[in-house]
Amino acid sequence: MTQHTTATDALHAVAREHLPADIAERWIGLLRPGLGLTKAADEGAREGTDVVVGRLGGLPELPENEEWPVWEGHGPLTFIASLDCAALPSAALDIALPEDGTLFFFYFDGQLDDGSAWVAPDEPDTWAGARVLYVPAGVPLAERPAPAGIRPYAEVRLAARVEATAPYPWHPVVYREFAPMPDDHPLWDEDFQEALWDVPGAGHLVGGHADPVQDDVESEVARGALGNPPNDDPRIREEALRWTLLAQIDSDDDAGMMWGDCGALYWLIRPEDLAARRFDRAMFTWQCS
Repeated sequence: MTQHTTATDALHAVAREHLPADIAERWIGLLRPGLGLTKAADEGAREGTDVVVGRLGGLPELPENEEWPVWEGHGPLTFIASLDCAALPSAALDIALPEDGTLFFFYFDGQLDDGSAWVAPDEPDTWAGARVLYVPAGVPLAERPAPAGIRPYAEVRLAARVEATAPYPWHPVVYREFAPMPDDHPLWDEDFQEALWDVPGAGHLVGGHADPVQDDVESEVARGALGNPPNDDPRIREEALRWTLLAQIDSDDDAGMMWGDCGALYWLIRPEDLAARRFDRAMFTWQCS
């Protein structure tokens, strides 16, 4: 809980130092709780043993009747991560994660084609290249070997910490709160922007505001969901507000994961689909620097 307090205090301090009081409090009101995922401390480590809530890499444990996800015409996906929903402190979040069961994340990471096929939200034919599977509690699971040609990532056990997350400065939720936003709006102040960038991001994250490498990921999936209208179509901003981060998986040296040039993978979902456990409706995007 200390990490949550520290992250919250840092973001509050940046806002109150660099923004007018009324703007600062409204911006602080846009912060959302997320679960930062970090490498779990091993038993006997100086900092003690962490509760393991999931893992990166390794081999997944899947139900006997669950086929390994495949992108037809391209090949099997690679297992990226799994989350134990019962172990996650999800009561701290503002999204309705399952209270038990397991979430599995798969992605066509280019091992089979040297990266020639990219998964992108604006190309529906590629959507099968990223997948979220949810297996309810009580379903027997067994470890599956990786398909031919797929090298599993190194296994990294994960712990979770509640963290405050800030919206990307150009996120539609910011425009909704502060519109109209002229060029001299306090949120565009260079000192505020630089101070905000200096607050460390979460890396791997469940819930909360995504930490994009480039532009807001919600608008990327919104364009795809709307059938790729022009970038200035006002529907994009409204649709983007309907999507929330499910999970963000960063590049990770311990797992041997590198998404482009130090990029990240993002799975987003509409809250109503999350509540209905329709993880097949989650959408994916990725960004790198």
